[in-house]
Amino acid sequence: MVNHLTCVEWRWIDGAMLGAETSRSEAEFRPGPELTVAEACAGYRARGLQTARAVRTLPVTEPCRDGGGRDLRWVLLHLIEETARHAGHVDATRELLDGTTGS
Repeated sequence: MVNHLTCVEWRWIDGAMLGAETSRSEAEFRPGPELTVAEACAGYRARGLQTARAVRTLPVTEPCRDGGGRDLRWVLLHLIEETARHAGHVDATRELLDGTTGS
């Protein structure tokens, strides 16, 4: 899930906002066994720093370069929604596995 969120953030910030060539790969959903949890988390933290640097240089009304009619404000809200949604999925899975709720 962390690897997927890293890729989503990269596609929206570097791709849609900054115009870099990006693509979607099934590898983000099924990383190989060589990717450790520590590496995935480090990648997500690094992506967050790159996003913060990019966001500081753009006004929130900056339009996406993908032609979709969205702006940076929309992209940031979408990233928050994506992260919250997936955090909920992970929490629900944990609850099913260990039986504890609300912790």
